[in-house]
Amino acid sequence: MTQANSYDALLLVSFGGPETQDQVIPFLERISHGRKIPESRLAEVAERYNQFDGVSPINERMRSLSSTVSAELETRGHDLPVFWGNRNAPPFLTDVVADLRDTGVKRVLAWIASPYSSYPSCRQYREDLDAARQSVGSGSPVIDRVRPHHDHPGLIETAADRLTEALAQLPSDRRAGAHLLFSAHSIPVSMAETCAYEEQIVDAAQLVSQIVDPKGRHPWDVVWQSRSGSPQTPWLEPDIGDRITELSTFGTQAIATSPIGFAIENFEIKWDLDIEAANRAQEVGIAFARAQTADNDPRFASMLVDLYEERIFDNPSRRSLGALDLRPDICPKNCCPAPTKS
Repeated sequence: MTQANSYDALLLVSFGGPETQDQVIPFLERISHGRKIPESRLAEVAERYNQFDGVSPINERMRSLSSTVSAELETRGHDLPVFWGNRNAPPFLTDVVADLRDTGVKRVLAWIASPYSSYPSCRQYREDLDAARQSVGSGSPVIDRVRPHHDHPGLIETAADRLTEALAQLPSDRRAGAHLLFSAHSIPVSMAETCAYEEQIVDAAQLVSQIVDPKGRHPWDVVWQSRSGSPQTPWLEPDIGDRITELSTFGTQAIATSPIGFAIENFEIKWDLDIEAANRAQEVGIAFARAQTADNDPRFASMLVDLYEERIFDNPSRRSLGALDLRPDICPKNCCPAPTKS
């Protein structure tokens, strides 16, 4: 197989999160900048983090993933350094792009820590990478990014195994009739109408459910979590808590939840699923288990190297399991537009 393109480094890009209590408020101020969120609301969210000593799991997971990807690259014969940068917490993208320039890197392939297509999960990261390059200025490396990849087997098959493990955690006398909930971060309906995000989430959920439950014995739904903003703005529904309450009225005895919309373990999963959704299920008498994310499985790191090899070889194999069209390497200019401000 001949090489068509070359890169000097692989850059893993994530949302980022605080790692100490002192970092919590600055982190929340960064992610809420320009949104006119009351200080009382920030304090409320900060208290959630402080219940976990101010630590989000995402940064440690990204460190681990960087190490595993480096090992997988070496195993496949690629001499390629792996860097990691965040949008909203150290190591910041601008600092990492400066490091890339200072070490002589000219061309970078970036992986975004979401496989889905939407403004916040795709285009906004591209904009932040462009802003980091502009901030660093002369000598900044060219940064390409891998394609969205919601149906890659490294994600789907791993998520299926994690959900199977969650099902096994449910009480044996309730497990057979367990309902499967596939949860993802909600976005405004107006935004969902301009991108493939919702369609990709549903496709990924269906692919996972077919592996976990090929005989169709477990009913399943896609649900949404972590909505924010004005209550007057319609967001994707149903909310996972509302759906749990509704399922209790139908006699559902057990629920296994897959955080399919999140590639990396993060604080929103810990709070919205492990705390709020689990408490809601307990209140209505439903057994509840949450599947782990896919990022700490070797197949996930192998997927990232697959995506790298797609870009460097002629006529590459592009692994996918779903029926949706593969996303292009370079997104169209009108792809996943930014939300309009009212």
